[in-house]
Amino acid sequence: MRVAYHLLLLLSLWTETAHSDLRNLDRNLTEEHERVLIRTKRRWVLSTIELLEEDPGPFPKEATQLFNDKSSMHKLRFSISGQGVNEDPKGVFTIEPFTGVVIMHKPIDREVYPVFMVEFDVADRETGLILDKTLSFSVAIKDINDNAPEFLPKVLHASIPENIQEGVLPVSLQAKDKDEKGNENSRITMRVVSQDPPSPVITLKPLNARASDDNVVTQLILSGCFDYDKVKAYKLLVEAQDHGNPVLSSTATVNIAITDSNTHLPVFTATKYNAQVMEMETNKEILRLSVEDKDTPNTKASKAVYKILKGNEDGNYKIETDPKTNEGVLTVIKGKDYERTTLNQLEISVENEEPLFLCIDGKPASPAMTTLRKPNNITVEVKVIDVNDPPVFQPKIQTVYKKEEGNPGEVLYEPIVKDVDSDVDKIRYELVDDPAKWVKVDPKTGKVTTVMKMDRESPYVVNGTYTVVIHAIDNGEPPATGSGTLVIQLGDLNDNAPYLTSNNSIMCGNKTQRVTVKPDDADAPPFAGPFSFSIASEDKKLLSMWKFNPSTGSESSLISLKSLPYGNYSIPLRIEDQQGKVGLDTLNVVVCDCGDKDACRLPLPRSSNLHGAAIGILLGSMLLLALLLCCCFLCEYKAKEFILNIQDEGNQTLINYNEEGGGSLAKAETQAVQSSTNGLKSGPIQLTEFSNGYRGNGHNDSTKRRTMSSGGFQETAEVGGTLMSRSWVTSRSFTFRNGAHRFSRSFSLMSDWNIEDHLLRKLYELPEAQLDFPECHPHEYSYEGMGSKCPSLDELSFSADGDDLDFLNNLGPKFHILDGICRKTMEEKNIKV
Repeated sequence: MRVAYHLLLLLSLWTETAHSDLRNLDRNLTEEHERVLIRTKRRWVLSTIELLEEDPGPFPKEATQLFNDKSSMHKLRFSISGQGVNEDPKGVFTIEPFTGVVIMHKPIDREVYPVFMVEFDVADRETGLILDKTLSFSVAIKDINDNAPEFLPKVLHASIPENIQEGVLPVSLQAKDKDEKGNENSRITMRVVSQDPPSPVITLKPLNARASDDNVVTQLILSGCFDYDKVKAYKLLVEAQDHGNPVLSSTATVNIAITDSNTHLPVFTATKYNAQVMEMETNKEILRLSVEDKDTPNTKASKAVYKILKGNEDGNYKIETDPKTNEGVLTVIKGKDYERTTLNQLEISVENEEPLFLCIDGKPASPAMTTLRKPNNITVEVKVIDVNDPPVFQPKIQTVYKKEEGNPGEVLYEPIVKDVDSDVDKIRYELVDDPAKWVKVDPKTGKVTTVMKMDRESPYVVNGTYTVVIHAIDNGEPPATGSGTLVIQLGDLNDNAPYLTSNNSIMCGNKTQRVTVKPDDADAPPFAGPFSFSIASEDKKLLSMWKFNPSTGSESSLISLKSLPYGNYSIPLRIEDQQGKVGLDTLNVVVCDCGDKDACRLPLPRSSNLHGAAIGILLGSMLLLALLLCCCFLCEYKAKEFILNIQDEGNQTLINYNEEGGGSLAKAETQAVQSSTNGLKSGPIQLTEFSNGYRGNGHNDSTKRRTMSSGGFQETAEVGGTLMSRSWVTSRSFTFRNGAHRFSRSFSLMSDWNIEDHLLRKLYELPEAQLDFPECHPHEYSYEGMGSKCPSLDELSFSADGDDLDFLNNLGPKFHILDGICRKTMEEKNIKV
């Protein structure tokens, strides 16, 4: 029993556990099922909204209402956005936030906004949290017939020619309807409401006749033909209407202007014309023919076209239309011979540029009927008036063959001339064209004779041909002139030597060792090339430098046999033509470095680049140098010195002798030692001077020594440690040294003696009354200090013992020129020396 009890207890526990598990499983399944249903269940209850276009109201009015299944658990707040709300057109829709009612506030034009896309949101009214996803729906606007068809354009102007055929006219009309496409509100139909004048009938033909078209194009259709002479303009009223309710329509006006066409033939104003022309006369207007045309002037319908149908088989005449007067201008273009024809009859017709068009009984005439209307014809008689015919050369162009360089006096040609009106024996001949003046013409017989040798290579000869023109003049009234041409074919002779086409050539030494030699010959084959080339010299050195390869041909190459230094070379050449005629010429060859080109390279330009600082230093140095030069000039200008311009012989410079500069500031004792009394020729003379000079703020002693000899004169001076030396010798030099500076100058001793003699002569000529005054006696003054660029007058010696003045007899050719100038001036002023 106890065991059974335990088994029952265990069974009841298991049963309870199993039942609990089953209940939990069922609950889980139920929850899962509910969860799936909730996820798939729609929360928005939406419907498509349709609103009528141009709704008359009253506004605001309810459009629709929105619902959501969250309303059972939450207090909802609705909101909308998008087109019609916060996007254009704004303010059309709003929503009641608590009820979801959508309100419409104004009418809508479907042609502008056919559909609205609006977005909806729902949120908790208390917390503001969005409870569901944002959805959108569209608001469709239902079309009403509120737009009538419109013509593009409303008034149409067209020009149509009178001769247009029946059928489609080049005029189209277009109408559009803005209402919704595909319904009766936009389907268009056109018709002609009225036509003025009513004939010929014009109708419409649509190009796209589909029932749903909101854009219709039609063309005008003509039945019959236009008559410009009766009606020149038409006016049509065309209507376009739709099929909506109510029916709307509009009209357009078509103005058609008819342009004139050729519906009338031109007619000559006269039935017969007469004209006359001089015999052999050409390019002259002889007659004008006028016509009448009823079509509009200055159009293709009335412009006349003239034709010569008969009588012009030889092409003697032509007829053209005067564009201004519409007349036919008859012109003779080829002369008529009176002896052959005295009268010409021409048949002339006239038509228009535009083909003829006929409208018979309101219908265009067929082409066959049009051709029955023949153009108007007229006869013109042209009388040929006899005139004096000119002489005629037979033949007019005569060719003769002669060798060039023939002897003068050779008869080349004797013409044969005929004249139907005059005596041939009384014809006279003239030479009209003889550019080289090689021939003459016998005025009675016309015989052509040479007066000079004819050269085939003359510039007046073209391709071996020389042309002479001769005139034959008869004795008629008035005299008539005939022209004949003599063509002289000149045979060639070997009278010209070959020559180089260019005497200069460049040999690029860095590239090649040859130059091309191109000869030419004024003669024609076989008196020209091929040529033979050789060096026209027996100089072995020249022959060892150059050779020709090949030695024969139309051209050759001159080859250098060794490497040549850069420079210019002249090579004499011998060129021989095919018949052995030799020409000597010289070829100038420039051997140079061409680089990578075919011409000599130019020397590189000298250039330098300076830094900015270097340029500044250079400019500063130049300014400092200019300042120093100015200071030296001012010091020299202020210094008191006596300058003696001593010029060399032949400088052609006049010397001023009348400067009376002051003497030295201090007198010096002079010691002279002379070894001879025969002047400079007898031996040297030495003079020594001591003087006190003044320089700056202190005193400086100076010592001067002079030595004269037959070879020249030398002076040495020492002042304050500065050595100065002057010498008059063969080199004629003057040297001044002071530190690093040196200055040199040249002059002639001969000029010193000239000045000395002149001064002595002037002193001797002084009046005796002035000789008693010691201040007028000449004195010797000491050296005036350093810095003098030329000897002072104080340093001249006035010793005239033993002077040899023979040199004055021959002072050179340049002095004679100066002497002539001075003597001429003295003679003009009547000055005696």
